[in-house]
Amino acid sequence: MTPELPGALARLAPLLEHYGYAAVFLLVLLDNCLVPVPGQTLLTAAAVYAGAGALSLPGVVGTAFAGAVVGAALAYLVGRVGGRAFVHRYGRYVLLPPKRFAPVEAFFVRNGGKVLLFARFLDGLRQTSGVLAGISGMDWRRFGVYNVLGSLLWVGVWAGLGYSTGTHIGLVYTEVVRYQLYALLLLVAVVAVLVTRAVLRRRREASARSEGDGGGED
Repeated sequence: MTPELPGALARLAPLLEHYGYAAVFLLVLLDNCLVPVPGQTLLTAAAVYAGAGALSLPGVVGTAFAGAVVGAALAYLVGRVGGRAFVHRYGRYVLLPPKRFAPVEAFFVRNGGKVLLFARFLDGLRQTSGVLAGISGMDWRRFGVYNVLGSLLWVGVWAGLGYSTGTHIGLVYTEVVRYQLYALLLLVAVVAVLVTRAVLRRRREASARSEGDGGGED
C-alpha cells in the first residue's frame, strides 16, 4: 500500500506510482547535471515509499546512487569539453566574466574535493559542482572518487531520513531545507568575499607594477 506523502512530496506521488525506480534515476540524474528538478525531493519520497513497503530500499538507494554519479559525470564532461569556452564567450551575460570567474576557479582548484563531497546538499551547487570541476581541469580520477563518495553520502542521508521518519518526513524535510538555504547563502557570501579580495589584490599589484614602470623611466 502506498503511503500518504505530506506537503511538497505529495506532488511527486504520481511519478513514483507510475514510473517507480525509473523516475528516481532520471530526476536524480538531471538534478545533478545542471537541471533544477526536484530530484532530492523525489529521492526522499521514494525512501518514504520504501519504508511503507511500496518500494525496495536497496532499489531506491541503488538507482538514486547511479543517477547521482552519472549526472555529475555528465556535468563534468560538459565543463571539461566546453565550459571554459562558454565562460569566455557568454560569462559576461550571466554576471560571470572571465576575470570574475578566475578567483572562483582558483577556489575550486584548492578545495574541489571538499566541494564535491558536500555540494550535493546545497541547491545550486548540486547542479553545478560537476561542471565547475570540469572547467577547473580536475583530474578525472580524482573527480570520480569524490563523485562516488559525495553521491553515497547524499543518497544515504536523504534515503535514511525518508525511510526512518516515514510520513513525518514533511516537518523534517522543511527544517533541513531551511537550514540548507542558510548554508548556501553563507557559502555565497564567503565566495563573494574571496572574489572581492582577489580582485582588489590584483588591482593593487597592477597599480604597483604601473608605478614601478613609471619610476624606471625617470
